[in-house]
Amino acid sequence: MNVLIVEDEKSLAYEIASFLKAEGYLCEMAFTGSEASEKIAVNLYDFILLDLGLPDYNGLDLLVEARNKGNDAAFIVITARGAVEDKVQGLDLGADDYLAKPFALMELYSRIQAVARRKFNILNQNLKVGEFIIELQSRKITCNGNEVIITKKEYDLIQYLVVNRNKVLTRTQLYEHIWGNILDDQYDSNFIDVHIKNVRKKLNSHAPTPWLETVRGIGYKASLEQ
Repeated sequence: MNVLIVEDEKSLAYEIASFLKAEGYLCEMAFTGSEASEKIAVNLYDFILLDLGLPDYNGLDLLVEARNKGNDAAFIVITARGAVEDKVQGLDLGADDYLAKPFALMELYSRIQAVARRKFNILNQNLKVGEFIIELQSRKITCNGNEVIITKKEYDLIQYLVVNRNKVLTRTQLYEHIWGNILDDQYDSNFIDVHIKNVRKKLNSHAPTPWLETVRGIGYKASLEQ
């Protein structure tokens, strides 16, 4: 998943980014509110980790700005401010969680996981999809007890479609959430199609995948029973 870290304390921002990248997340950083505002306006993020005490912005103003523009990223406010009124105000304005400094990186990771479960309505760590089981903790896919051998990015692609079950995701959305923000001179619109074709081939060698649908002219979706 794609994460934007908005933090003016550069050493902390790099520390968070290094930790989350090791856990499989894509990370970008913004050290000012203005820089973050520009990135949020043009890029898609699953999570935005937001410091309130930015040099040029009140972090809560950035939160309001994003929500007013319909941004549905999950916001976790990270700040030295620990007052109850600050927490209440942030949550009232649309933050999904609040973490006071100093904090352990494992606690941050646990908060991100918890918010993701709420956001995608994930009730347990194993998701059943047709004859397949997607094991979120171990990051693997099995079918009738046999592991499906796929690459890390192929797993990320399937997981992202499944947690967004029954929602049509465009090729651009899939690319940005799995591979990062698109660079115009490098992006190939067939890139996602090739990966979906490879994934289907690998999955179909174990069991049929009628749930993995192509939405002509738009993208793909995982059609699953609620």
